[in-house]
Amino acid sequence: MFSKVIVLCLGLILAALLRQRTDPDIFLHVKLNSSYDYIIVGAGSAGSVIANRLSEDKDVTVLLVEAGGSELEYDYIPIPLAAPLLQQTDIDWSFYTAPQQAAFKAMKEQKGYWPRGRVLGGSSSINYMIYVRGSRHDYDRWETEGVMEWSYKEVFPYFLKIEDMKIADLVNSAYHSIGGYLPLTKTKATSLSNIYQRAVEELGYKTVDVNGEDMIGYSHIQSNVLRGQRWGTATAYLRPVIGRPNLHISTQSFVTKILIENKTAIGIEMIKNGRKMIVTANKEVVLSAGAVNSPQLLMLSGIGPKEHLEELKIAVLSIDVHADLPVGKNLEDHMFFFMKYKTTDELSVSIKSTKSWWNILKYYFTGEGIFSFAGNEGLLFDKSTKDNNSLLYPDYQLQFYSGTSKGSDVPANTGLTFNFNDSVLEDAARRSDDNEIIIFPFLLHPKSIGSIKLKSKDPFDHPLINPNYLSQQDDVDILIEAVRKVQQIAMTKPFREMGATLNRLDYEGLCDKEKFDSDAYWECLIRHYAVTAYHPTCTCRIGSTNDQTSVVDTKLRVKSLRNLRVADASVMRHVTSGNTNAPTIMIGEKAADLIRGKDTVIKFRKQIKQLR
Repeated sequence: MFSKVIVLCLGLILAALLRQRTDPDIFLHVKLNSSYDYIIVGAGSAGSVIANRLSEDKDVTVLLVEAGGSELEYDYIPIPLAAPLLQQTDIDWSFYTAPQQAAFKAMKEQKGYWPRGRVLGGSSSINYMIYVRGSRHDYDRWETEGVMEWSYKEVFPYFLKIEDMKIADLVNSAYHSIGGYLPLTKTKATSLSNIYQRAVEELGYKTVDVNGEDMIGYSHIQSNVLRGQRWGTATAYLRPVIGRPNLHISTQSFVTKILIENKTAIGIEMIKNGRKMIVTANKEVVLSAGAVNSPQLLMLSGIGPKEHLEELKIAVLSIDVHADLPVGKNLEDHMFFFMKYKTTDELSVSIKSTKSWWNILKYYFTGEGIFSFAGNEGLLFDKSTKDNNSLLYPDYQLQFYSGTSKGSDVPANTGLTFNFNDSVLEDAARRSDDNEIIIFPFLLHPKSIGSIKLKSKDPFDHPLINPNYLSQQDDVDILIEAVRKVQQIAMTKPFREMGATLNRLDYEGLCDKEKFDSDAYWECLIRHYAVTAYHPTCTCRIGSTNDQTSVVDTKLRVKSLRNLRVADASVMRHVTSGNTNAPTIMIGEKAADLIRGKDTVIKFRKQIKQLR
């Protein structure tokens, strides 16, 4: 055993020496051309995919532009459990919302914090690596609203193209595939995942493949993690092809405007190394900057609501508005609430266990153990009973988190920053416990719709983000029903056996006047504590040619303009059921085919026929 440790140590030292001799980012230091065939703005979950696929064609040149730097410069990115430590750093845009009227009552100025990735890989480099495609009925709903060729039947092959399934039980499933760029593994680091499973099965739920035939039920988490390390789109899609001679990647490059002439996108203006640069596009500009930055950049370029652009004097004359479109409108985002339960035994990951040398060495040498997961170990999707719910897709989600909040600076998670008032944090610190688990009820299909507007015409000013959270009572009611489901789970035998007891969030001056456990009590807590689930979407909404609520057509082309597309989470018709990173990667894959005029998923269409 000792000899094996010696060999491993020597191997690690040798690898470190080799890394010092070879700069893995040497291809990021290339001299840029004055023009490219394709310019992609944003190297995130979709942009990285598109850059990979477009540069497969050797006769075209591709420029991928990223405002942040290399993901290799940040030691915490590969470590799944370290995800919270990436927030409010220089790889995070660190947006804040406008004050909310009906939510965020426990936050400073009732403003919420929105992290978004500003680094190669974008938000896939800082998220929690939960891979959920969404419900098949989400995409079929898009089609019924006029978004042709985006039904589940049409997008399913692209999900198959993405995957390199590593979970033994699913490798041979017709709902999955192997050989794609993105590895998927099962998240399981504690004994709690089995407890969660037994508890929900006692209530009659089946254990399902969340990305299979039907997502209603309990599922172990599928994660884009390999050998204990995060596998974001920079790792999966960019690193294998970063040396392609027809692909240039420009980091630390802040795009300030898309250049439009005669209703045609001809290039971009950007700031790099303190200098303004103009790069032209021979074929297309593809905007993949995310649900906040994509609408912001469109509006800064004279594409958006005419009245808003004129108000900010971006458009002085009518000809300055290149396209009067509802950019920034229709914002949809998931929210989640916290329910913490103390347990009699230390079953979850605590600050103490992260300091254990055994756990540290286990991860370092094997890639296994508590550092190999981001804390979440189970998902439950279900439909509320509200109005005798006839929805085909789930409208709430429960996420099971095997971690304690003790030692952190927030009331319910491991180091996440939500802008809570100091009094909330102080009370949370007094009540936190080493033996604790957290269940997050998610609202999946909000009726409260928000918007993103420009604060000014200065591209360095963050935009005005108004999600309009919980402005519709239905959203609160569904979250309350999800809370009641958590309470049912807490009464099951597996939860009773571990002594699960609610760690309350009310205290003097905060929801203490409401009758405990009444709907009014939970509504009060939800309006104080519920936060973003980091899934903003729909701000450059997809729609049919005649749809006045949409920004892009079904081929992701910005309406009324030529040679400009948007391809990221902002184009979603509606937010999908579950975590949104997988659908965003799918959008990148499908966008690449639309741009190239190719069908690269024929073999996967044949695979799907097995399911009929």
